[in-house]
Amino acid sequence: MVRMTVLASGSKGNSTVVSSARTRILVDAGLSCRELFKRMQVAGEDPRTLDAILVTHEHVDHVQGLAVTARKLGIPVYFTEATHRAWARWMTPRKRVTYADWLEQRRQQAAAELSASAEVVDEVAEDAIQEAAAEELAAPDCNSPEPEDDAPLKVVADPARLPGVEYFTAGEAFCVGDIAVTPFTLPHDAIDPVGFVFEAEGIRVGVATDLGYMPAHVEQRLKRCDVLMLESNHDLDMLRDGPYPWSVKQRVMSRVGHLSNDAAAKFLEEGYDGQAAYVVLAHLSESNNMPELARLAAERALRDRMNLLGNRLLLATQQAPLESITL
Repeated sequence: MVRMTVLASGSKGNSTVVSSARTRILVDAGLSCRELFKRMQVAGEDPRTLDAILVTHEHVDHVQGLAVTARKLGIPVYFTEATHRAWARWMTPRKRVTYADWLEQRRQQAAAELSASAEVVDEVAEDAIQEAAAEELAAPDCNSPEPEDDAPLKVVADPARLPGVEYFTAGEAFCVGDIAVTPFTLPHDAIDPVGFVFEAEGIRVGVATDLGYMPAHVEQRLKRCDVLMLESNHDLDMLRDGPYPWSVKQRVMSRVGHLSNDAAAKFLEEGYDGQAAYVVLAHLSESNNMPELARLAAERALRDRMNLLGNRLLLATQQAPLESITL
């Protein structure tokens, strides 16, 4: 038995559970840990049974709850190396200092050093030596200074700390438990975005969202899928007339943006092989799309292909989990 449960899909958060009889994978963690657990319980999924988290890319609507969820469950996270680096930088932003501020800090430091007496300097140096020795004895692997006296060791939390990290490369298959995973590159404005095909027990599940257009290699990867999750992000007219700044509209419509209803429909009409028992339209924009428009475009694309009448067309939403698909 293979099951897919879309917990959330949209610009405010994305997360999906793909499971076999023995393995459960969370694809992206774009909601808070609390909300993810809540939605899993509503959908009949037990968070404690998750074996791993796989990340498509580092945008916040796909990683918002990643660190907390992974730490609470004690499970590894699978990234491309570039995505992990980008996510870690986002989690630990550096404070920016202007050149003028840096010069002032240096001036104040120099003035303080000049005004200090030799006696005070000696005392500070002796304290530093003793403190370093205590640190080496008590915690040789710790980079933080040892606190004075018997105070408890102060640990500075690392927001990017994870129980385990595993790297994969787009185009190279790997396994998580008994689920074979094939990642493939997507055209999107992230550092190294990917889609996935999951295969277990003879069932194939394809996930392709956050892509600006449908390249030939993605069409090829999505063939022979039993379940296909496909982006249908925006209606072009609604996007053009909508509230976004023009620069954002250009980004969304670009070849590294998001798939429109028309683009998704074109794929379903011309590039889709019709093998899936379920097609799930996903990542619908709340500002620039309507479920009725996305569904209508997809249905029109499929209506003249009699061999596709067995397909079941579903729409994933931002507000609530989609009913689980089991094959």
